[in-house]
Amino acid sequence: MPAPGLYGERHPAPRKGILGGRTRKTWMTAATTRPVDDATLLSAARRALAIEARAVDSLGPRLGAEFVAACRLCLACTGRVIVTGIGKSGHVGRKIAATLASTGTPGFFLHAAEASHGDLGMITASDVVLALSNSGESPELVFLLPHLKRLATPLIILTGNVASTLARNATVTVDVTVPEEACPLNLAPTASTTAMLAMGDALAVTLLEARGFTATDFARSHPGGSLGRRVFLRVEDIMRQGDELPRSAPTATLAQGLQEMTRKGLGMTIIVDPQDAVLGIFTDGDLRRLIDRQASIHTLSMQDVMTAKCRTIGPRELAAVGVQLMDQHRIAVLPVIENGRLLGAFNAHDLLRAGVM
Repeated sequence: MPAPGLYGERHPAPRKGILGGRTRKTWMTAATTRPVDDATLLSAARRALAIEARAVDSLGPRLGAEFVAACRLCLACTGRVIVTGIGKSGHVGRKIAATLASTGTPGFFLHAAEASHGDLGMITASDVVLALSNSGESPELVFLLPHLKRLATPLIILTGNVASTLARNATVTVDVTVPEEACPLNLAPTASTTAMLAMGDALAVTLLEARGFTATDFARSHPGGSLGRRVFLRVEDIMRQGDELPRSAPTATLAQGLQEMTRKGLGMTIIVDPQDAVLGIFTDGDLRRLIDRQASIHTLSMQDVMTAKCRTIGPRELAAVGVQLMDQHRIAVLPVIENGRLLGAFNAHDLLRAGVM
């Protein structure tokens, strides 16, 4: 008689693999063939989310002197905050280290298993070590204790066991104990790692506010992101210029102006004098209004139909300022001028391509 499976069903005797046990395929089949309805799947997901939400909610009431002490150590640190961990806690530690580094607290992640193979040299007396271990007994982290004591490097531990070896030897112990894991077997690190991640975020955000870290500071460490582009990208970086720039003389006919607009594809032409001083602008919107008046495109000149007092922007203004002007005045294109002379122009499509909008 076949033995009952994990959920009470009976499976045929396992096939023997090359080492005498079940093959990988047999294990995979046994784990994935149980029929499950949609309601059961959704119920399991909601249960996991509820457990993790309760785990995070439970952290707030426990914040106190230890968390403040951890913040003080990081703020006083003249070196870097070195985050370390092993296993799932190590994965969380990598994210915390990245968040700290991008929000004004210099730091990096040190893999605990690599520390004993030369990477201990990354830790100095001016650093602070932030270690993550739910059990507080991870051998790879316990191994670091004598080295940290020799250097007098402060140790902050995020742990679910405040009576553990690491907790007893830490400079500061932050309690991230959770009542249960979201895993139905209460084994896989789920709620505990979520709690660690949330506490790491709380630490990073608290340090950010204490340092007076601004959006501009954030953008400096994210030059490739949308915020970095909005903060640092200038009009001169995105504007069209030279042969791409549509321009017309004030005495040119409307028909000639329309030809220039068609060739350059910016939806407008800028009327300039021989010295490139901007006199006005003519746009697609102006053309639609002229059509309503049944105006002749061959008898009217550009100075007859242009908008004389058009909105302009300087080349060294932030591109984000151009977005605000276009939105505020409901226009789709902006000429770029300096000392009254035309330098370039851009439209909403240029801003979209640059990632500013």
